Amino acid sequence: MSGPQPVPPGGPQASGPRSVAAAGGIEVAITGDGARVVMLPPEAVRWAREVSAPPGAANLPGSASGVFVGRGRELARLRELLAREGDAAVTPPSSRTRAVHGLGGVGKSSLALRYAHAYRSEYTLVWWITAESAEQITTGLAALALRLCPHWAAAVGVPERAAWAILWLQWHPGWLLVFDNVEDPKDLRHCLGALPDGHHLATSRKATGWHGIAPTMALGLLEPDASADLLCALALGPERPPTADQRHQAEDLAAELGYLPLALEQAGAYLHQTGTELGSYRRLLGRVVDRAADGTDPERTIARVWNHTLSAVEGRDPLAVRLLHTIAWLAPDDIPRTLLATVAPDPVALGDALGVLHAYNMIAFTADRQGLTVHRLVQTVLRIRATAESHPAVRGRQEAEQGLCHAMADADRVAPERDARWERLLPHVFALAESAPPDRPLSPQLADLYQDAAHCLDRQGRNADSVPLRTVVVAQRERALGDTHPDTLTSRNNLARAYEDAGDLGRAIPMFEATLAQRERVLGDEDPATLRSRNNLALAYSEAGQVERAVPMFEATLAQRERVLGPTHPATLTSRNNLALAYKRAGDLARAVPLFETTLAQREQVLGDAHPETLTSRNNLARAYRAAGDLTRAITLSETALAQSERVLGDTHRDTSTLRNSLAGAYVAAGEPARAVPLYEATLAQRERLLGTTHPATLRTRANLAIAYEKSGDPARAMPLYESAVADLERVLGDTHPDTVAARNNLAGARRNAQAVRQSGAALASPASPGRRTAPPAAEPSVPDRCDYHSR
Repeated sequence: MSGPQPVPPGGPQASGPRSVAAAGGIEVAITGDGARVVMLPPEAVRWAREVSAPPGAANLPGSASGVFVGRGRELARLRELLAREGDAAVTPPSSRTRAVHGLGGVGKSSLALRYAHAYRSEYTLVWWITAESAEQITTGLAALALRLCPHWAAAVGVPERAAWAILWLQWHPGWLLVFDNVEDPKDLRHCLGALPDGHHLATSRKATGWHGIAPTMALGLLEPDASADLLCALALGPERPPTADQRHQAEDLAAELGYLPLALEQAGAYLHQTGTELGSYRRLLGRVVDRAADGTDPERTIARVWNHTLSAVEGRDPLAVRLLHTIAWLAPDDIPRTLLATVAPDPVALGDALGVLHAYNMIAFTADRQGLTVHRLVQTVLRIRATAESHPAVRGRQEAEQGLCHAMADADRVAPERDARWERLLPHVFALAESAPPDRPLSPQLADLYQDAAHCLDRQGRNADSVPLRTVVVAQRERALGDTHPDTLTSRNNLARAYEDAGDLGRAIPMFEATLAQRERVLGDEDPATLRSRNNLALAYSEAGQVERAVPMFEATLAQRERVLGPTHPATLTSRNNLALAYKRAGDLARAVPLFETTLAQREQVLGDAHPETLTSRNNLARAYRAAGDLTRAITLSETALAQSERVLGDTHRDTSTLRNSLAGAYVAAGEPARAVPLYEATLAQRERLLGTTHPATLRTRANLAIAYEKSGDPARAMPLYESAVADLERVLGDTHPDTVAARNNLAGARRNAQAVRQSGAALASPASPGRRTAPPAAEPSVPDRCDYHSR
């Protein structure tokens, strides 16, 4: 390691809302905008300050073709946008961000790579991050830690590595981060806010969604002359100049291919590999079978090229085409070779076949050569061909399913959330589920895999993400078992729960109602599954603000469970907790508080002091105490519950977020809004990322943060939050929902207070107005009967 670097004046800097920096003695690092708190040892923080990047440090990927032509104006424009006169690595540049967007295959990544190579010497570090998801961005940052501080990073997890990388970037200015293939621009917010002293360059297919995140630069098709140059260089080789006739043929073929760089590169690779004449290739295109949806030029021209490229690949190695048809149904990035083992069990044959695909630029290898990537347009073209049962694309899907099931067979099926293989393979599970043909049956083995993955997400507090998986499972159960089979009803209950967790009560409630009616008819009124449905429907009613419908249903369910299961059965305790919650929401604290106290005592005895449901009961009782004005006991219980949840469930678990939100509310009620603000900010950032910006829990947190800002004497930040929260609550929950009414009252009070301040020229003693509610109900930590689990 090299010696310590000079500390920027005033220490490490951070900008943007919810961004932080860290000094040498601190042991806490915030990854992103405060969504995740990661504990780092003091020596790791010191290394983040002292370790220097080697000269020319970078992790740039290789070029697919090794040839770059044209784009001179675009490259100059990009440099002009990112760096102005006086901006150099020797004097820390101000943070500048640009996003390059355009059609798939138009050459966005190639332009970014060219820029990175051209100006590599101007930066202290150039780091390339695949950024299709927030998880991939975290992984890319984690890889930086592994490069710069391997002796420590190799022994810790991805979150710690990412936190270390952010600290390092804060201490060492003058770098370039390239975020390649951004799917959701919002995923970059945390990096841009936390890292001000460098350049950010993003590539994306998306032209929208960048407002407020980064200025954009549209990248169009390649110029005709440059397109012909590229074809000639690839097809004939850079050392062999084309004849006049070949140049003319290249110009005609480039026009036929629509000047799309990816199509040009694919054609050039085919021509070079097979020795086919430029003119012959162009004439073959007229007989292509595949056509793009809606006749869009990029996909249609790519389909023409790939139809003949596949023929050439098959002539070299039929197994390569079979593998490509399998790859077409998986996620496009980081496809482990293990998923292809059922198709090609011989590793030598597998390597040879993948080598052929790589030679034709149909795939690219990951840095460790153990995985591969494929352009999603290749997958689209191949999937379109799956129109008959005998087509290789259909067989490819079946082999993709078998490969994924086989790869997961030895994973930790009891606690897959602790198995890194699940996290790596989940994108491929989703890819299969989302592309499931509606007219083809789903194998029981694959349905079980989808179900296991969905339950894994649920245990991680990410049940909302499981909607696509559970939707496919429901369809399979209905088709294979019938509409009222117990397993079908179980799957339907689980899907309704996922809709509810995603904030989609409009879909959740009717599905809960239908499932309950069918379970009552098929299983009987007091079957445990029927009672679960009744509990979950009551919860959905309560969440929708229909407490008058929820209370009698909770009372009936509790009575039945006490009779059928006993007074201390975990399901009975769940009903008792939820009935107390409904009483509280109805304003009946006289019945709610004793019921919460009883439930907490019983859960401590039956489940243990740190069980997640015990933590929920402890927090629910704290909220009831707070509502009753007993703030001392409320804060003590909330602090205890949050500390235990962070230790047991983790900092980013949904239940931990709920407890953090509740503790912030207790601080506000106790007149300590300054302590509440950072808790609300962290919760809001986490919920926006995990649940979305319009989920009811996100909206409640936004409204509560506005209150904390106002009570802290910061109306400039409070008012926009109030206004956006009210508008979204009206749209999502309805104009008369209790939370909407509370938020609207708070907004009105804030406006009155602001007007009074303007008139008097001095701040009022309290931002609350008489009769005004100072907080809408925060996301209540209710306990549903989570998702039902099929028995094996």
